[in-house]
Amino acid sequence: MRAIWKGSISFGLVYIPIAVYPATREEKISFRQLRKTDLSPIKYKKVAEADAKEVPAAEIVKGYEYERGHFVIMNEEDFAKVKIESTHSIDITDFVDIGQVDPKFFYKPYFLEPQKGGEKAYSLLHKALSGTGKIGIAKVVISNKEHLASVKPDGLFLVLELMHFATEILKPDELNNGANGAINDRELKMAQTLIESMSAPWEPEKYKDEYRDAVLELIEQKAQNKEIAGKAPAAPRSTNVVDLVKVLQESLARNQSLKPKRASTKPARATNGNGNGNGRSTATLVKQKRQRVAA
Repeated sequence: MRAIWKGSISFGLVYIPIAVYPATREEKISFRQLRKTDLSPIKYKKVAEADAKEVPAAEIVKGYEYERGHFVIMNEEDFAKVKIESTHSIDITDFVDIGQVDPKFFYKPYFLEPQKGGEKAYSLLHKALSGTGKIGIAKVVISNKEHLASVKPDGLFLVLELMHFATEILKPDELNNGANGAINDRELKMAQTLIESMSAPWEPEKYKDEYRDAVLELIEQKAQNKEIAGKAPAAPRSTNVVDLVKVLQESLARNQSLKPKRASTKPARATNGNGNGNGRSTATLVKQKRQRVAA
């Protein structure tokens, strides 16, 4: 794993040299755009609006349009001159109860690793935060952008999680929250019973990207020139629920009938996040399968 950023965490007069590593990755299927007649890949060219001529990468600069048609050019040296305290450090300014922070503020986690000489202070911060329900609030600059961020314990490590600023959080003032619908005690009790009957321990490995796997399987079938049978569209569900109690009762009965099947299901194997347990991605398995068929 390669560090994307190196700097330090500081709180009070405590200074901890750290390296920042990605904690998540996005898995998606990539498609190329092709010309229909001969499947020639489509390339994109960067052209100038003034004359529609292609512009070499060496001649492209970054500009900020401060007035319509008027730009200020910024280069890497200019960005390096931006001096703010959080440029090379994660400076914790406050410790707050995590329960007070709206989950919408959090959006991207990173692992923090102590660097030489910072192990003891790192461990101290980790242990001091663990069990308190508090997180450190800081600001950090990554890729020429300042982020609000939190520092929190996660297992044996500290995690830096990027956050939105308050001005970036939208308020749903114009949306309908359903408050006009009158709910009686019986409906509420049955809904709570249904929720309880569907409750289960959090096992992230059992939730898989079935759409991605289905698309890869379809690609595999088309690559082998197999005929693909179409599926009938699912019947639309009724959105006008007249008897909510009846629907809840049917849901409870259905869930009870599924419980034995759920109990007999074998625990999901540990995976690498790609839906398989052998450390190889689904795309790799598809390629290997095609090679065996061709042989």
